[in-house]
Amino acid sequence: MDISRQGHGQRQIVAVHGIQGTRAVWRPLTESMDDEFSFVLPNLRGRGAATRGTRSADYSLEAFACELAQAIDSCTRGRPYCLAGWSMGVSVSLAALPLLAHRPERLILMSGSPALRALRWFHAPDGASLEAEIAAREARLGLIDAADHGAVAWTWQAIRDTDQRAGLASINIPALILHGADDNESPVEHAQWLLEGLPDARLEIIADAGHSIPTSHTAEVAASLRRFLFT
Repeated sequence: MDISRQGHGQRQIVAVHGIQGTRAVWRPLTESMDDEFSFVLPNLRGRGAATRGTRSADYSLEAFACELAQAIDSCTRGRPYCLAGWSMGVSVSLAALPLLAHRPERLILMSGSPALRALRWFHAPDGASLEAEIAAREARLGLIDAADHGAVAWTWQAIRDTDQRAGLASINIPALILHGADDNESPVEHAQWLLEGLPDARLEIIADAGHSIPTSHTAEVAASLRRFLFT
């Protein structure tokens, strides 16, 4: 897996990007918290210099989760860490938890959903129409260093019918759910599903925020992380 590190703090955060992003989505947050945390930043398969798949099955949540779990166990080396996910990174993080040899101390779930089947990020099933929708969403979200459209198309085909709600009750890890009040990509209802399903979770809604809160509302996200992780 393509992994980089940033920051000099004692506490580790493994941060997982979304379906169309790369680890660059975390750049504003890591730069603002450089002295407080040490960030482990993977690019999921098909992004950056990570392994490429050859078909949609190579981009399932299970495939992402297996690689992420291996990377976490290797990079954290048994030291305490927190696991953060944004958008699809929430789904990948949830899928990786049962595979981890060393589970995180806390979870940070941003702009995510436990039921991707209830979202319609894209409507076209495949082909040029799907890639056109991918390009439009990339522009709408203002993504930094976006993933290539072919990898995104295969990923969506692999994950669009998944539903993780049934497994939430078994995740007994303190969790912070951060969500934009005006998120049209993953409406606040999906954050409520996470809150209702996880045994130890709290929800913070960021006013006047959409989907891309790590970049659009960096200061508010950083303040929430400090409250959650230092108190």
